[in-house]
This record gives sequence, structure tokens and C-alpha cells, in this order.
Amino acid sequence: MSTMTLFEELRLEGKLCDAVIRIDEVEFNIHKIVLCRCSEYFRILFTSDWSVPERQVYSSLDISPEMMHLIIQYAYTDSVPVTVSNVEELLATADHFRVTGLIRGCCDFLQDQLCLENCVGIWRLADFYYCPDLKQKAFHFILHHFEEMVQVSEEFLELPLSQLAEILEQDELNVKKESAVFEVILRWIAHMPEERRGEISVLLPKVRLALLTPDYFMANVNNNELLKESRDCKLIITSALKAMYDLNLNRPSDGNHQNPLSRPRLPYALLFAIGGWSDGGPTNGIEVYDTRTDHWVNVTHNEESPRAYHAAAFLNGVIYCIGGFNGADYFNSVRKFDLATRTWHEAAPMHSPRCYVSVTVLDGCIYAMGGFNGRSRLLSAERYEPDTNQWTVIAPMHEQRSDAGATTLGGKVYICGGFTGNDCLQTAECYDPEADQWSLTSPMSSRRSGVGTVTYGGRVFAVGGFDGLDRLRSAEAFDPETNSWSPVSTMLHPRSNFGIGVVDDLLFVVGGFNGISTTFGAERYDRNTDEWRNVEDMQICRSALSCCVVHGLPNVAEYVPPRDSLPLPRMEEEEGEASSLGGSL
Repeated sequence: MSTMTLFEELRLEGKLCDAVIRIDEVEFNIHKIVLCRCSEYFRILFTSDWSVPERQVYSSLDISPEMMHLIIQYAYTDSVPVTVSNVEELLATADHFRVTGLIRGCCDFLQDQLCLENCVGIWRLADFYYCPDLKQKAFHFILHHFEEMVQVSEEFLELPLSQLAEILEQDELNVKKESAVFEVILRWIAHMPEERRGEISVLLPKVRLALLTPDYFMANVNNNELLKESRDCKLIITSALKAMYDLNLNRPSDGNHQNPLSRPRLPYALLFAIGGWSDGGPTNGIEVYDTRTDHWVNVTHNEESPRAYHAAAFLNGVIYCIGGFNGADYFNSVRKFDLATRTWHEAAPMHSPRCYVSVTVLDGCIYAMGGFNGRSRLLSAERYEPDTNQWTVIAPMHEQRSDAGATTLGGKVYICGGFTGNDCLQTAECYDPEADQWSLTSPMSSRRSGVGTVTYGGRVFAVGGFDGLDRLRSAEAFDPETNSWSPVSTMLHPRSNFGIGVVDDLLFVVGGFNGISTTFGAERYDRNTDEWRNVEDMQICRSALSCCVVHGLPNVAEYVPPRDSLPLPRMEEEEGEASSLGGSL
């Protein structure tokens, strides 16, 4: 029997207790030494000069009997039931009595409960009781899920000015368009208009106004009646117009984001382009695309050996590079890149070497399918579980496939197209992990080897590829509800063996082979407009690369062009120029 179990039995039997705590006529027999063990508050109380041995009853504690019972239970057992209904009062009580272990337990519980509806309240609670780790976790949750949070949270409308400003000024605030920030400010003011309308001049500089479209700026900011009432806002608008002009005249280069009105936010999600075939051989080059600045950043790690025709997957803060070819060897090896420490490590190898392999992630596992082992095209597939660092062979596909594309949708794995060694395929199939079974879906409209496949807007997209004669610009999308493919707009450039990924609800394609040469080029597709547009070229010309989308990095600033956090310019220095525009503001 442990010492604490013994003390708990003695307490329940009322034996050897040396003090009584009385709360609202409810008495608790306790051992002073046990409460001293878990709380500095009780240690001071029971060892102070006025706490003489004769004084056995303590009754001046401002706490409910229910909470006192839980504090005593924790002191004796290191465990109490923390629930949604009691956690806030329990945290307040634990903080009052300085029961640090119980404070940590409440914080862990609240962290597990974080959601869109309660993240603001948990952040404020953690700030009030000085729980720095929980406060940081809740704050990051707010920043990363900001647009979704403001749609469902009633708590954000009750935020005081200082805390709302703290959220809106962060580079890490995850908003696809800066107009969302401006509209949140108007909603917050409209919640208590008489008390808050004067705060607009404090909040307006938190909006990266120069990043708004000119049409939106003129219609919604420049002509806003609330802003017209404020002289300070007129000055801010004038500065924003100048910054917008400068931004359009001279597109900022890497690191030139010093004006807080035009400095891009940090992206929540990044597109990594890894390895590939370049200048007649494999490369180890790694580039990261920042959608907020339309820039690529080279983050190549020279410790990693070159490889091409591999696949990449992001899982639990780690990028896995799977299989591939280096010009001489076909790999079954798996390397993983820790994004926090920027270091490479070995993971368990696959059962088979797989070049031209197709990879996707489902329910915390990585699936690797098909490929080429140096002798034949494969129909085998296997699944990797990171917790056990083991690969398990799963049911084989219906067809041999290398150069196929894979993705997941609705709890199933989809694989499209590929090459059998003789023919380019237009077939596609779907894997059900519960049944460990593959099923053929309806075929694509085109044969596609070296195809890019990704889930986008609730459908499986198959983009580009090689049909046996030409590199393709065409794209099509599969709807599992109807088991049918439908065409979407064609790409601007033909390509096969390229990288693909979805970031900020836009589909990106990167690099590849156009039928004549490898390419630096990248473009993106918007399903809302059914249009493709060019984006910034990569720095490395390559095909046979692999892309994956990484999100929620705590060190995201290490992978993007730097944002310089400089104080807002003094608006009053521009007063003369602002006054000359007063009639239009």
C-alpha cells in the first residue's frame, strides 16, 4: 500500500487527522502534511505563527463545499474528475489555493476541449489565471481558425478593444482575404455601436488595407460613413492609398514588407516542392511557396541526397519522402523531415522498392501504391503507421500502376491513371480500408500517366498527364455520389509528372515535363471561377518532383519571406496631404 493510499484511508476513517476544514457547516477532516504537499497556500496557512497546535478548525476559506471536496480529493489521490460543468470553477479554486498540479490538469482538459465556439473564452480564462501554455494554444487556435471562428463564436463579440486589436494585428492571423478583417471590425462595432464607434481609428490600422482590391477598398472602406466621421481614419486611408499605389507600381521583393498596411500575413498552409529531375539528373532541392506573397523560398537541406520519381506526405509535423530513384537505384527507403528542427531522419523502409509511386494520407496512416521496382510495374500496396513505424501490406490493386495519382475522399483512397509498362491508363479505383478491398470506379475520359490527382471541393481532380501521344492540359473531376467524371477548365500549359496541392481553396500545379523540356512554371485553379492563372515560377526547373501541403507550423516564419514588424508610420506627418483629399473621403 502506498503512503498516499494509506493517508486517504485514514482520512476517510477520521483517524490521525490533525485539522478540520469547515465550509458552510460541512466539515472535512484532513492531515495538514498532505495538503501542504500539494499547495503552497496550505503550507503557509498551516505553518504561520498564528496557526498554533490548539487551532484545529479552519473555517474562513471562501469556497464551496463541493470545490473543497475536490481539492482535498486531489491532495490525497492526485486525481479528480474534471468536467465541462466544473472546470472553470475548479481552475479558479485551484488557482486560489495554488494547487499547481490541478491547475495543469484543468488546462490539459481545456486544451482538449478547444473548438470554434469556446476558444476565445478559454484564451481569456487562461490569461486571467496566468496559464501561459494554455493561453498560447488557445491564441494560436484563434489565429489559425479565425474566419470560421467569427462565424460561430458569440464570445468574440464581447472581446475588449485591447484583446481584439491583439488578435487582428498578428501576422499569423489566417485570413484568405484582408476584407474579412475589416468586416469583423464592423461587426464588433455594430454589436455595441454607441460605446464602440469611436474605437474604429484604433482598429483600422490593424487591417492590411493596401492588400484589399481597389474596387473593394473604394466601395467599402473609402466610402464607409463611420470612417468618414473620423479624422484619424481619413489619414489612415490616405496612407493606405499611397501604399496600395506603391505596391502596384513596385511589387515588393523578398523581405521588403516593411509597411504594416501592405505587409502580407503569414500563411497557415505552405506548398512544399521536393526533389525531382533537373538538368539531366535528380535534385535534392526543396522550395516552399507562400501564397500570401506569391514567392518561392529555397529551403534545401544539403544533408538530404537527391531523388526523383518519389512521393511526399505530410503527417504530424513531419514530411515523409517515400521511394523514388536517384539515377542508379530504386528506393524502398523512407526519409522524414522534421519541420520544427529542420533535420532528416530514417523511417522504416517499405516492403518493395517503389519508383513512380503514388502516396496519400488517410486517418493518420500513409498509403503507398504501385510504382516500379526496377523490373516491373506493381499492383501491390502498403500502409505505414507512424506510431509503430511499420509498413503493412494491404490488398493489391486491380491493375499494375506506376505514374498514377492518389488522394483520399470520404474515408477512402482513390488512385487514378498511371502506366502498366505498355499502356497509359484511364481507369481509376477506390480502396476501402475497413474492408481491405479495391473497387473500380468509372474510368476517366482520357488516359493519364504522370497525372496529378488531388481532392478539391469534395471531388477528386485528375489533372494533366500523358495519354501515350501528348502531354495534356485537360483536367476532369470525379464525383463519388454519381460515380462520374466531368470536365473542368484546361490548364494554361501542358504537363506531366508535376507536383500538385490545394492551398487556401486553390489548386496549384508545379513544374513537370511539357513534352519538350522540364519547366519552372506553376499555375493555380480556382473552382469558384473555373479559371487557371499563372503564379510565380519556381527557382528550380524540374519534373518528377513531389509536392505536399503543410499546415499549422509554429515556425512558419522560417519557411517564408520575412515580414518586418515595424511600427505604424506617424499619420499626422501626412496631415497636409490628407486634408487636400478630405472632400473625397
